[in-house]
Amino acid sequence: MGIWRVTVNPEQLTERGSKSLPGHLGIRFTEVGEDYLRATMPVEPRTHQPFGVLHGGASVALAETLGSVAAMLCVEPQFMVLGQEINANHLRSLSSGIVTATARPYHLGARSHVWGIEIRDERERLVCISRLTMAVVERRPAA
Repeated sequence: MGIWRVTVNPEQLTERGSKSLPGHLGIRFTEVGEDYLRATMPVEPRTHQPFGVLHGGASVALAETLGSVAAMLCVEPQFMVLGQEINANHLRSLSSGIVTATARPYHLGARSHVWGIEIRDERERLVCISRLTMAVVERRPAA
């Protein structure tokens, strides 16, 4: 089980996001490793910027989706995670294909997580690197 507090498979994670932004962007979870989570996203018109290449915002959406879900899988049910900060360095442009993102934790603390997300093309070339900070907070009782 590694770092995970919840047992899930990639299909369940993909289905969970299918009706929200991840589904609209074609994000698919592909692997739950011992200490990493992996997903793919197509590089096509819906993820392009107006000049026909991968939109930086789509890369950031992939990174935040992956890191947020990974963080959520690392906390006990009485907690939730909320994004605090994300940054990204866009290193290579692409106009087609599939990118694969891998999220690994740098820090899993009681009150915050910091995740590193690498996005690579089909030739394993680095396209984007991102760092995501998540707050870990107690769930509030339902009103």
